[in-house]
Amino acid sequence: MKVLLVGVGGVGEMIAVTAAPRPFVEKLVLADFNFERAKEVQGRLPDAGRFPVEQIDARDQRQVIDLARKYQVDLVMNACDPSVNEALFDAAFDYGCTYMDMAMTLAVHHPTDPYHQAHIKLGDYQFERHEQWLKKGQLAVLGLGIDPGASDIFARYAQDHLFDEIEEVGVRDCANLEVEGYDFAPGFSVWTTIDECLNPPVVWEAERGWYTTQPFSEAEKFPFPEGIGLQEVVNVEHEEVMLIPRWIRCKKVTFKYGLGDKFINVLKTLHMLGLDNKHPIPVKGVQVAPRDVVVACLPDPAHLGDRMKGKTCVGTWVKGIRDGQPREVYVYQSSDNEECMQRFGCQAVVAQTGFNPVIGWELLENGSWKGAGVLGPEAFDPLPFLARMADYGFPWNQVELDPGSHTLIRD
Repeated sequence: MKVLLVGVGGVGEMIAVTAAPRPFVEKLVLADFNFERAKEVQGRLPDAGRFPVEQIDARDQRQVIDLARKYQVDLVMNACDPSVNEALFDAAFDYGCTYMDMAMTLAVHHPTDPYHQAHIKLGDYQFERHEQWLKKGQLAVLGLGIDPGASDIFARYAQDHLFDEIEEVGVRDCANLEVEGYDFAPGFSVWTTIDECLNPPVVWEAERGWYTTQPFSEAEKFPFPEGIGLQEVVNVEHEEVMLIPRWIRCKKVTFKYGLGDKFINVLKTLHMLGLDNKHPIPVKGVQVAPRDVVVACLPDPAHLGDRMKGKTCVGTWVKGIRDGQPREVYVYQSSDNEECMQRFGCQAVVAQTGFNPVIGWELLENGSWKGAGVLGPEAFDPLPFLARMADYGFPWNQVELDPGSHTLIRD
């Protein structure tokens, strides 16, 4: 398989590191607007010829198509922030290869009632083009990181193997990571973190469809395993709520994240001051997007690994019925930062995200996953993916929760 990797930030680096020992990856083109960053990642890899470096503007579809054609790639892998998704998605379609991303096209808020009514949702742009991709027999796999991605595969596994009837699927994520020397330092793309945390969260119910709520709404306590413990989680906009209902039979889908009061207060302050604005404003004769200034002031998540300690946990809580009895299960993947740094040279948040696409490439290459059109991870058999997670260094696990008390039966 020949892959054009567009975006070689923290997650892109982990994708390349994961792909390096995999023989089925014949060539992986490292393409980024920051050529020196791409060269830095190439320097970590064993064979420069197998990992060529190119400079690219991901918003320029012609550049993407020309690079794809130059290397005759089989797949365009989008590891950029979601603001360029439309351009990369369309470029892969026009070139005629498989497309994959880890976060879907962006939402647009309802113009008059943003905290009750959904409008243009995450991924709508892509799913609206499903028939075009299907007609060409071409495949786009959306949201194959850790979340969305593995979290969606956990939901499909629960439907196929753990439940007879599902009432609710709720992705529940949390971490106890600390970054030494920083009061505020997100472990993932700062741009994306601001976007998903301050946008109106989306909830799906079978009788109501998709609707929105206030940011940080509907707080609840969730018992995370692996020593993280009972943590408060809140509603956050995320792709799983748009993906899971398309393939999983259930009554409700939610996504909640354990952000912590300090993190939430910083985000609220950014919003209050208008510093979350992603549209350029005039500043002393120069057009500047306030959010870009915030990003520039904060440390690059790709280079925080040696200052981080703790674990990050991503999982899918499922509530339903099995053999006539109520059941609650949490299927999850937990990663320790020090272990990730030792094994992969990448911090835990990006490491936990970046291995998933490479498993997806392998399953497409060997024919375990097949399809055409615009599909989410839930559309595929979960077992081949789950079987490879431990081999890639990220084993999955599951724990039972007491349906009466919503506490872990065992950890």
